[in-house]
Amino acid sequence: MIIAAAQFTARPLDVTANVARMAAVVTEAGERGAALVVFPELAVTGYELAAVAADPDRLAVDPDDPRLGPLRDACRAAGVAAVVNCAGRLPAGPTISSFVYGPDGAPLTRYEKQHVTAAEEAAGFVAGTRDGRFTLGGVAFGLAICFDAHFPDLAARAAADGCSVLLASSLYGRGGGAAERMAVFPSLARDNGLYVVLANHVGPAGPYDACGLSAVWGPDGEVLAEGPGDDTALVPARTGVRAPGAVAG
Repeated sequence: MIIAAAQFTARPLDVTANVARMAAVVTEAGERGAALVVFPELAVTGYELAAVAADPDRLAVDPDDPRLGPLRDACRAAGVAAVVNCAGRLPAGPTISSFVYGPDGAPLTRYEKQHVTAAEEAAGFVAGTRDGRFTLGGVAFGLAICFDAHFPDLAARAAADGCSVLLASSLYGRGGGAAERMAVFPSLARDNGLYVVLANHVGPAGPYDACGLSAVWGPDGEVLAEGPGDDTALVPARTGVRAPGAVAG
């Protein structure tokens, strides 16, 4: 199965424009043989925390939101599954969420970020309480969102649950962020015997200048594919897991 990380620069708060670009990436992923594509953290709105938290009625979405229709249509047309990170909704408030759509465009699962950052995210976003899981073509996947990956027990639980792949939608900035990325993700792969996929922003992302370098690591911790540090990119890698049909998880 080929899995791709979509290295992305979001247009701040422009849901329509970002979804259109993401739909085009799904189409490209299909043309390049990918079965699954993963987008960065808050790709639908950009990492605009204060603005999203101040107006969740406008900027948060549900899995069946009509504004995400072009993405669902692109999944269906290309036969590609997608992990779409966005501002979601729970009764307690807005969340940082990953909605997973299958290759038929139907929702497979959703996951809310469990480890929101105290300094930036906790004031405006509700933390999730459940691990994210779905199955594609008989392969079990786990989900993480950025800071989640810094808690090794999350990846360990995924491995214990039989997952073969951990998919991380993230935002890492230049400088320290690039170093963090290398300290965290290869170890998660090696320590848990998982394929690990990191989809990162590149360029302006809220208050950050994102470092790109989206990547896929094998279960031995070795990098299989890596994006550039200065441009948008689709970063596909051929893994040892099987190719898909879709089963809800």
